[in-house]
Amino acid sequence: MLAKVNRIARAEDFRSTVRRGRRAGLEHAVVYVAERGDSSPTRFGFIVSKAVGNSVVRHRMARRLRAVGHELLPSYPTGRDVIVRALPGSPEVSWSILHGEISDGLERSTGKR
Repeated sequence: MLAKVNRIARAEDFRSTVRRGRRAGLEHAVVYVAERGDSSPTRFGFIVSKAVGNSVVRHRMARRLRAVGHELLPSYPTGRDVIVRALPGSPEVSWSILHGEISDGLERSTGKR
């Protein structure tokens, strides 16, 4: 589980990250990363729309995304906001593929290659 300081909760923070953040389109997700310009902890937010599935599927997908964020957090630089938008078809993807895609998306959207 992500700690409260590592979660994006306000709608305005979601909006600004999606609007001004760098985008990495993946097969099963879209990753947006925006730098905040400070050294505060990195925050993650997740968007899982009704297009992904019914409420049970959406909540399971959100839990999987939070777990990926929790695993990637220690190796990721501070001072950034990250939004992961799940795409339709993502619930059927294995854990390793989902983890790998999001990790790749974070690298692509921060310009680290």
